[in-house]
Amino acid sequence: MKWIRVGMACAVLGFAIVACSPDDDDGVREQNWRFGLEEIEGSVQHEYAVRFGEIVEDLSEGRITVQNFPYGQLGGLTDIYEQVQDGDIQLGFGSGFLGGTVTESQIMSLHFIWSESEEINNEVLNSEAFLESDALIDSYRAADLHPIAMVPEGWQVWSANKEIRTPGDMEGVRIRVMDNRILNRQKRAYGADPTAIEYGELYSALQLGIADAAVQPVFAHQEMGFYEVQDYLINPRHLPFLASVMANAEWYDGLSDEARDILHQARKQLVDEIHEVQQAFNAQRLEEMLYDIEYTELTSEERQAFIELAIPVRDFFVSETGERGEALMNIILEEVERLEGEQDG
Repeated sequence: MKWIRVGMACAVLGFAIVACSPDDDDGVREQNWRFGLEEIEGSVQHEYAVRFGEIVEDLSEGRITVQNFPYGQLGGLTDIYEQVQDGDIQLGFGSGFLGGTVTESQIMSLHFIWSESEEINNEVLNSEAFLESDALIDSYRAADLHPIAMVPEGWQVWSANKEIRTPGDMEGVRIRVMDNRILNRQKRAYGADPTAIEYGELYSALQLGIADAAVQPVFAHQEMGFYEVQDYLINPRHLPFLASVMANAEWYDGLSDEARDILHQARKQLVDEIHEVQQAFNAQRLEEMLYDIEYTELTSEERQAFIELAIPVRDFFVSETGERGEALMNIILEEVERLEGEQDG
């Protein structure tokens, strides 16, 4: 889809010189930052980008504006990633599919390394220990990107035509996954039969019985109508849906100190604000589905049976991502343990 990426770059060419050249040493000139989203208008990512733009414009006294491109306007997900890498746009979101571009970002697909507390996960992912670690920065830099923020968008939950509470219930279930080696390995560890299906074809695949189950964040089950063709939603609290905000590395390096400070002030202000937004957003979407589908949450004991099967996949993750991946996993595990200990104390 290279033609789409080039075409979209031309469509925003009017902003290119202003947006891409470095700031002056003495401050922030007028400029426009272009932000590519993986989700449509009305989504968590769209809300983030809108608020980010408002904060940046306010802090810069109108000298910096942010132009958002909801999903579809710049092509597919990998088109967005390529455009950020090439500097056609300055900022973009990257989630599950980013693993093909930043191998270590598959940490966002690894099960049961997270706290059962969404607040703790949000704090860990946006902590200095994780977000400013050499492992994370070097991983993105290897792809000409720079990580800015991590945005948890709520728990991913299973949908199925039967209730799943044990690994035995998962045996042989044809569950849809993205084309991701970590996700495939994890589903097989539970006894499921992972099946790669394009997102746009998933509704009909569930309706026709080509797939028996799926895993998506709550809002996606509602937004795409998957609950209409499934009987159960099961929340194992195994994995939040995570998206990273990333910048073109060369553009980021060329920002003046003032412009970079504005970017990071906006990022810090949004950590708690967007967390509250996504919780309210997902709670509302779940309520809208409850009349048509049964929702259950696994108990701690039920979760433990899946955790024991998931732990060996950590070794596979390390074999796929190397030292940097292992370092990122250990940071999360250690920070989660520390914060849960403080919470219990």
